[in-house]
Amino acid sequence: MHIADFIIIFLYIAAMLMVGVWFHRKNKNSEDFFVGGRKMTRWHLGLSVVATDVGGGFSIGLGGLGFVMGLSGSWILFTGLVGAWLTAVVLIPRVYKIAFTSKFQTFPQMLSHHYGKNVAFWAGIISAIGYLGFTSSQILAGAKLTAGTIDGLSVNNAALIMGVIAIVYTALGGIKAVIYTDTVQWAILLSGLTFVGVPFALHSVGGFDVLRESVDKEMLLLTNIKGSVIVNWAFSIIPIWFIGMTLYQRIYAASSRKEAQKAWFLAGLFEYPVMAFLGVFLGLMAKVSIDQGVIPGAEAATIDSETAMPMMLKYILPTGALGIILAAYFSAILSTADSCLMASSGNFVSDIFKVKRSDSTLKVSQIMTFVLGALALVLALYMPSVLDLMLLSYSFMVSGLLAPVLGFIFFKKPKPNAGLLSMAAGAAVFGFFHFSGIPLPGEFDPVVPGVLASLVTLFMVQKWK
Repeated sequence: MHIADFIIIFLYIAAMLMVGVWFHRKNKNSEDFFVGGRKMTRWHLGLSVVATDVGGGFSIGLGGLGFVMGLSGSWILFTGLVGAWLTAVVLIPRVYKIAFTSKFQTFPQMLSHHYGKNVAFWAGIISAIGYLGFTSSQILAGAKLTAGTIDGLSVNNAALIMGVIAIVYTALGGIKAVIYTDTVQWAILLSGLTFVGVPFALHSVGGFDVLRESVDKEMLLLTNIKGSVIVNWAFSIIPIWFIGMTLYQRIYAASSRKEAQKAWFLAGLFEYPVMAFLGVFLGLMAKVSIDQGVIPGAEAATIDSETAMPMMLKYILPTGALGIILAAYFSAILSTADSCLMASSGNFVSDIFKVKRSDSTLKVSQIMTFVLGALALVLALYMPSVLDLMLLSYSFMVSGLLAPVLGFIFFKKPKPNAGLLSMAAGAAVFGFFHFSGIPLPGEFDPVVPGVLASLVTLFMVQKWK
């Protein structure tokens, strides 16, 4: 990398840290830190939602899917569109007024309102662990991006750099820093991929004609995928929109119910088709670039599907442009890492340890964010795949938390035991199949029986007289 690229990246990271310091001075209490004073509007929220959900993990993961299966990998974010729009129609009208009146700051507090403290406590544990894993996946995404573009830098050392930046920035600024900078970060990512990454990638391989001739025809179709894969993605990703702590925080932060709903409709469109096809197309370009010799053979032999795209960018982008596109990806990674770390921290402070709101709550929240960020960084050092870690975190949370949410949406008086036992059944069944390695019919993932077990348990206990 040229010194100019390093300067661009350094200035970007410095600017993000300055934003964190600015909002650190503005935050007066935990209400500001976790839900931004409940004054956010649709554009800030919508862009923050999509930046958080897609983020660096899906950006790098989409490149890996495009490398392996081509355009069909875009179906993974179609589930994001479905989830976002279902949330806008079904969930937000049900929870916004309650949350605004009761001044909720976390997702389990909503469950406590409907089921009681025991359900909220165990939901906090499931959510905190899941988001800790998801934070790790974003740090790992940043590490792979950095190691793939900077010669001589290992993935572990890159993870340390990305982890420290994300932890310090998030712990200082809180949700206001996260949401406001997400708007800018998403604009950087979208414009960087559209106007820099894609044009240079196409030029480097010789244009669309060469692309069509260089890959199997199946890679350019939307049918190059098994039905079971789409089902697995749907079970893992659509429900996360109903149980995601990061998403509830943004619902709570909205200035009104209508603003929240409009934000979720916007987020769905940005996920699919915009980001879905940009990500997999760049991954497909990375595959072609290897065949065309753009990436030297010695390096091509050592990369995996998720590092192929960053490696391609290193060789095709001119001085300055590489710094811009890397800043775009770093922005996406920070967008998700900071939100997930905030979610895990909120769960521990409010739902598990139940720290009472006082003048010292803000300091406790920031210290907890530092501690959990360090744990996420350690986990990232031992995990090989960004997308696998993300989907594992999603599946764990969905299996345990979806049923009680559907319970308070569709039942007028949900029973506490129905919520608690459905969580236990979902988590237990998912854990059994995941750790036992027993293959499931149709190549389904453990999340499928986990979700089904939790829903059946919820219904049976709810209807039991």
